[in-house]
Amino acid sequence: MNLDPNTTGGFAVIVIAMAIAAYLTRIAGFFLMRFVVVTPRVEAWLRALPLAIMGSILGPIAAHGGPAEYAAFAATIAVYFWRRSDILAAFAGMAVVAASRAAFGG
Repeated sequence: MNLDPNTTGGFAVIVIAMAIAAYLTRIAGFFLMRFVVVTPRVEAWLRALPLAIMGSILGPIAAHGGPAEYAAFAATIAVYFWRRSDILAAFAGMAVVAASRAAFGG
C-alpha cells in the first residue's frame, strides 16, 4: 500500500493511525497499573514522571535552540516552580517562544 501524506486521504489515514496509537498507549497504562502494587517508591516515581518527560523534551531544545527557545525554556522552568503545574508551564513556554518569534522573527 502506497500512502501519500500529501493527499487528503493519506493524511487522514496517518492522523487516524496516530490517534489510535496514542489512545492505545494511554489506556494500556490504566490496564497495566492494575497489576502494580503502588508502594511509596512507585508513587514517588509516578509523581516525578511529568517533570522527567518535560526535561526530555526540553533538553535537546536547550542544547540546540536559539534565543527564543532559551527564553521559553527559562519561562517553562520558572512557571513550573512557581505554580507546580506542568501543563501551565508548557503553555507558558509555548507562549514565550511564539511571542519571541513573532516579535523578533525566526
